[in-house]
Amino acid sequence: MSTAAHSARGVPPMPERNPKALRAAIAQYAPQLLVDFDRHWRRDIADAYDLAPVPAFMARWWGEYALARDPRNEATVHRLEDEAGQEPDYARAKALIEEAGRIRRTVAQVNPGQ
Repeated sequence: MSTAAHSARGVPPMPERNPKALRAAIAQYAPQLLVDFDRHWRRDIADAYDLAPVPAFMARWWGEYALARDPRNEATVHRLEDEAGQEPDYARAKALIEEAGRIRRTVAQVNPGQ
């Protein structure tokens, strides 16, 4: 999806793929995520002597921000997850969770500027 398409829908583009740019985007467009982002950063990355956890950290928060920046996708995922939690039929609950996961994976594939 192009940046113009995102802008037309009011969805901000993805930042550069680095922790500083991602944090700035979260602070500006999805501040509800900021406390958890900072807590996770301080706990797992800030004082680490090994940078091995950074790719996993970025993958998680890239996906969280990609979802949170688009209220429609975020609402859909949360609705699916809520419905799954209330669904007595295992197969139906599983299908709802799988659909929520598919959306999460799809939005996490966006590139900087998209």
